[in-house]
Amino acid sequence: MCGICGELRFDGVPADLGAIARMMERLQPRGPDHGGSYGDGAVALGHRRLSIIDLSARSNQPMVDQGLGLALVFNGTIYNHPELRRELRDKGYSFFSDGDTEVILKAWHAWGEGCVERLHGMFAFAIWDTNRRQLFLARDRFGIKPLYWCEANGRLRFASTTQALVAAGGVGAGIDPVALHNLFTLHAVVPAPRTILNDVRKLPPAHWLRIDADGRRTERRYWQLDATRGASGSGLPSSDAEWIEAIHEALEQAVRKRREIADVPVGVLLSGGLDSSLLVALLAEHGVSDLHTFSVGFEDTPEEAGSEFEYSDQVVERFGTHHHRFQVPNDEVLRRLPEAVDAMTEPMFGQDAVAFYLLAEQVSREIKVVQSGQGADEVFGGYFWYSRIAAETEGSPTDRVRRHYFDRDHDEYLQMVAPAYAGADHTAALVAERLAESGADELIDAVLRLDVTTLIVDDPVKRVDNMTMAWGLEARVPFLDHQLVELAARCPPELRLRDGGKYPLKAIARGRLPDAVIDRPKGYFPMPALKYVRGAFLDFMRDILNSQACRERGLYRRSYIERLLDEPDQHHTRIQGSKLWHVALLEYWLQRHIDGC
Repeated sequence: MCGICGELRFDGVPADLGAIARMMERLQPRGPDHGGSYGDGAVALGHRRLSIIDLSARSNQPMVDQGLGLALVFNGTIYNHPELRRELRDKGYSFFSDGDTEVILKAWHAWGEGCVERLHGMFAFAIWDTNRRQLFLARDRFGIKPLYWCEANGRLRFASTTQALVAAGGVGAGIDPVALHNLFTLHAVVPAPRTILNDVRKLPPAHWLRIDADGRRTERRYWQLDATRGASGSGLPSSDAEWIEAIHEALEQAVRKRREIADVPVGVLLSGGLDSSLLVALLAEHGVSDLHTFSVGFEDTPEEAGSEFEYSDQVVERFGTHHHRFQVPNDEVLRRLPEAVDAMTEPMFGQDAVAFYLLAEQVSREIKVVQSGQGADEVFGGYFWYSRIAAETEGSPTDRVRRHYFDRDHDEYLQMVAPAYAGADHTAALVAERLAESGADELIDAVLRLDVTTLIVDDPVKRVDNMTMAWGLEARVPFLDHQLVELAARCPPELRLRDGGKYPLKAIARGRLPDAVIDRPKGYFPMPALKYVRGAFLDFMRDILNSQACRERGLYRRSYIERLLDEPDQHHTRIQGSKLWHVALLEYWLQRHIDGC
C-alpha cells in the first residue's frame, strides 16, 4: 500500500519535478517507509512506500527495469503474485526482487494491457514504456485503490489523492454540477469518472487508460460483473446448501490469501458486527493464534448507543485474540474532526469516516495491515433497503430504488442549491442507465450489482482506504475478493436476502460465532453525535454554514440551511444520515481543501 503520482507532458517541455515533489509530500502518510522519483524527459513518476511485501530495498519504487524499458509506480497488493511469478519464470523472465511490484512489470511486458485481467488483488498503478513512449494506468475491479487525474496546460497528472493534485498546482475551485447532484442524492457517492471538482477526474474501477506521448487517450473496461443464474447445467450450485458451501469455500480462500500474502502481521478491525466477527472466526480456524483485533466506541445519545463492545467482547472472549479497545469522548471527536476532513480525498458524509480515522491512528501504532469487513452488506444484501426495493412493484426501476435509497428527491435538491446549480435530475438518469445494463436477471440483481461495482467504491471502500492510509495502515477487504463477488452475484437474491439479509454468511457463522452476534439487529459503525446534532457539534456546523466563505460560495439557498439549523436533529435521509451534516461537511471540505489554493 502506497501513494503514487506522476506527470506526462505533451508539449515538448520536460516534466515538472517540483510538482512531483509537492505531490509526494502530500502522499507521505500513505507511504512513510520510503520515497523515490523517476524522470525521463516528458514523464516523471513519484512514489511513497508502505513496506508490506519484500521489505528490502529491492522492492522500492519507482521500480525501473532497464532491460525491458519500463518504469512502474504501484499502490496495492497482488495476492496471486507467487503464481504469476512462476508462470512468468516459465516464460523466461528473471526477477531481482521478491515482491508483487516486479511481477506487474514483467506481466505488462508479457501480456500488455491483458495483464490486468490476470491480477488478483487491489491495485492502482502506472507504467511508463520508454520504447513505445506510452503511459499506462490501471485500477482494480472494485476501485479499492484510488487513482485521480487531471489534464491541463499541455500535461496530464495523476495521483492517489486529490490533495496531491491540488498541491501540484493548476486545479481550480470550480464545482461539477452533475457531481454535486450525485453527491447529495447518493450519500456522497460521485461515480467515476467525475469528482466534485471540475478539474479532477478518477479512473473508473475495472478500467485501464493508455496515454500516448501526443496526448491521445484510449480507455477500456476489462471486467464486468455477471448477475445472472444462467441456464440449467451452468455449473452453479443447485441447492441452498450447495450455495452456502461454495460461498464458504470462496470466503475462506479470500481470507487466507489476505493473511498469507504479507511479510508483516495482519490484524482485524473488529466492529462487533457479523462480518468482521466472521473474519476472526475463519482466521482462528486457519490456526492464527496471535491475532490482534481492534475496536472503537464513542459516547451514547438517548437515541443510539455509541459502541458495539457488547458484541465484539463476546468474539474476543471466544477466540482469545489480543484485543485493543478504544473509547473516544465527544470532545476528542470534535477536536480531531478537521484532521479527518483533511484526510478525505473527496467529501464523505458517512459518520464512520471519522471513526475509522481515529481507530486507524491507534491501530497503526501496533500493526501495519488489517482485514476489514467492508463489502459484505453490499455483496450479500445486508441493508434494510434491499428487501424493500425487491418488494416494490410500482413504478420504474429507478423509482423503486429512489423511494428507499436516494438521500433527497430532485425537488428537495432544487430547494437546497442555488439557481446556478439547479438542473436536470442527473442522478436518476445515471441510475436508470446502470440498472438497464444487461447481465442481471432481476431488478434486485441489478441493484446489488450497481452497489458493489459503483456505489460502494465511493462510499465505504473509499472511506476505509483514506482513513487507514492517512496513518500508513493497509486495510484488506476479503468480502470484495472478485472471485467471491462473482459467485455471490449469481446466487439467487432470495437466498441472500433471507432472514433480514446476508443469510449465507449467517449460515456459515452459525456454530462459529455466538448467536447474539449473528442474530443481533443490523448495526452501523456508530458515531451518534454526527447523526443527532446538538451542543458543540451544532455550534460547529452552524459556524461553518454561517461563515463568510459559505455565503460567498453561494452553493446553498439560505432558506434551506436555516430550516436545517432550526431543527438540527430532525432532518434525516432515507438511510438515516443527517442532512445538516451533509451540507456542513461539503462546505467544510471545500474550505479545508480548495479555498486559498
